[in-house]
Amino acid sequence: QVQLVESGGGSVQPGGSLRLSCVTSGIDLSINVMGWYRQALGGQTRELVARLTSAGHTLYPSYLKGRFSISTDKAANTLYLQIDDLEPKDTAVYYCNTQPPYSENWGPGTLVTVSS
Repeated sequence: QVQLVESGGGSVQPGGSLRLSCVTSGIDLSINVMGWYRQALGGQTRELVARLTSAGHTLYPSYLKGRFSISTDKAANTLYLQIDDLEPKDTAVYYCNTQPPYSENWGPGTLVTVSS
């Protein structure tokens, strides 16, 4: 059974940084492509903000301008998302999942709020 539990969110001021964590179980991070997604409050869709292959290749939307960094600690079954220079538009609930995602795997997410 797959379980994904995100943490590390919080309320920060613009320009701040956060490191989000996703503890996984039931997923082999050595063979699965993983992603971080976010859903704006009141939004209808979850957008992919970072992708990591089992070989370590990363992919980000160009509009994130290098502020996001995905990584993994396979020994700890944990996926990370470092977000720097946070902007108010980054306010959202952040989730991890495989890429493409399986709907039954979504965890509770972690809320990131950026405001002054």
